[in-house]
Parts: sequence; C-alpha cells; structure tokens
Amino acid sequence: MGDGLLAWVEGIPNVLVYIALGAGAAIENVVPAVPADTFVVLGGFLTAVGDLQARWVFVATWLCNVASALVMYRVGRTHGRSFFVEGWGRRLLNPHQMGRLAIFFGRWGTAAIFFTRFLPGLRAVVPVFAGVTHQRPRSVVLPLAAASAIWYGALVWAGATAGHNL
Repeated sequence: MGDGLLAWVEGIPNVLVYIALGAGAAIENVVPAVPADTFVVLGGFLTAVGDLQARWVFVATWLCNVASALVMYRVGRTHGRSFFVEGWGRRLLNPHQMGRLAIFFGRWGTAAIFFTRFLPGLRAVVPVFAGVTHQRPRSVVLPLAAASAIWYGALVWAGATAGHNL
C-alpha cells in the first residue's frame, strides 16, 4: 500500500505537490485541529523517497503557514475585539479575561509568540489573540517567522532523515 501511495504521489507534478503541502501547512491557522507538522514531515519524507527538493518543501510549507498565521493576526486585529465583545464570542472570553490577555501579551508577547510556534495547537491561536490585543506587527511578524523557520527546517530534516533510513 505504501508503495502505491508513493507511486501515485510521484505521478503528480512536483509543483502541485509543493502547493498541496503548503496549503496543508496553511490550514492549521484556520483549523487548529489540522497540524501543519504532518505536512512538513511528509514533505521532508518525500524528498528522500521521491524527487522533491527539501528547500522547496521548506519554502512552501513555511511561507504558506506564516502567511496564513499573519492573515489570522490581521483578522484578530481588525475584527477580533468586536467578536469577543458582541454575539456568541463574548461567551468565550469575558472582559476580565480579555484584560488579562492584553497584560500577558504586553509583558510576554514577543517571547510567547516565538515559543508557541513550537507547540501545535497553541501555535494556531496565538496570532489571533496577538491581533485581538493589538500587538504591533513588528513584534508579531519577526518572532513568528523566525521560530517557524527553525521548526519547519527541523521537521523537513527529520522527515528526510526518516525517509533515508526507511
């Protein structure tokens, strides 16, 4: 069965595989239950057993995931506060929790954004709340992109290593 799947993937043009891996990595920020790590490791694995290139797997997954995280940051910044004040969103966070979130990001924002990029689940919600609390773009973009580069580089390497050792 595994050989059939690999043969099927090898029949797909590489650019479409890169796009699919990037889209899979991007979805995590919209639907946190879909872990981007799976797509990144799979892409790394495919570099060892197919003809994909590790650098393009990294670029596709990193760029798409960071871009979708920044879109969610922007959505949180422009629409998030009103979402949590009006309608059913106010049942998720009360004003006291919103205030505590703002204090947390004021104190730990850059470091929290950096370190949560290594934690699936939290990685997807932190950009939204950074936007809701109106963190400056500079304090969000740089740690988010840098930590994601480190993590995705390591995951592509791990997937490729697993593929070579299979």
